[in-house]
Amino acid sequence: MLVTLNDILPAAKRDGYAVGLFNTVNFEMARGVLQAAEALRSPVIIGTAEVLLPYAPLQDLADLLKPMAERASVPVVLHYDHGLTFDACMLALKYGFTSVMYDRSTCTYDENLQSVAALTRIAHAFGASVEAELGHVGNAEGGAPETEELDLALFYTNPEQAADYVAGTGVDALAIAVGSAHGAYRLPPKLDFDRITDIASCIATPLVLHGGSGLTDEDFRHAIRCGISKVNIFTDINNAGIVGMQEGLAIGKHSVTDLIPYQVAAIRTATEAKMRLFGSVGKA
Repeated sequence: MLVTLNDILPAAKRDGYAVGLFNTVNFEMARGVLQAAEALRSPVIIGTAEVLLPYAPLQDLADLLKPMAERASVPVVLHYDHGLTFDACMLALKYGFTSVMYDRSTCTYDENLQSVAALTRIAHAFGASVEAELGHVGNAEGGAPETEELDLALFYTNPEQAADYVAGTGVDALAIAVGSAHGAYRLPPKLDFDRITDIASCIATPLVLHGGSGLTDEDFRHAIRCGISKVNIFTDINNAGIVGMQEGLAIGKHSVTDLIPYQVAAIRTATEAKMRLFGSVGKA
């Protein structure tokens, strides 16, 4: 069934688990993720991000993912992640996405607040939920070395500012910068768990952890205990699909159709592992 973040994240926040967003840029990824969600009776978030649009155009993905989400027997949010432009977010809403993230985290605080507030009013009129980012979650592959850790902390989310931001924008979920990064990590990440706790105590809005691929299981558990309610995953399932295809090739499968079941199965297995880790099993 197709739902919004508001249908699944408040319960996650209340009961101390997290729901995974698994970006799904083709049919095989979507099948693997949704099979995992239905098998484990877990709510799930699927979708894409603006940076991934070169691999799968937005309207094509909407035409693929929306019917699959509607047919699913568990709650499924169709989420447009890291929308960098107002126009792209509007297209996502037009195509039937039930949630959008408008990422203005590289702007000044006032610009971020004002532009996200404007989009939130529109998205709510569509019946969709909105996520935003305060602070800035960078790119792991282009990240700074450990000697620059104190400088990186300047981009972390300020708890008091987060309360002001949520009040001013009306967003339904807030992505926070606490030491994670997007992509594959060059160095082990160091999450600021105390900061997560402080932010969670300041606002009632569910918190989101971006850059989840590459964190340890205990990192995830601790972050969720501190107040994270949504975790974004892409690299892990993207890599799992390749491993599955390699397994098929290793036993003599050479056609695309012969490799598809291996890809789907590997993505499903990787997704199920994350759902168990996040504690969302049986919450649908």
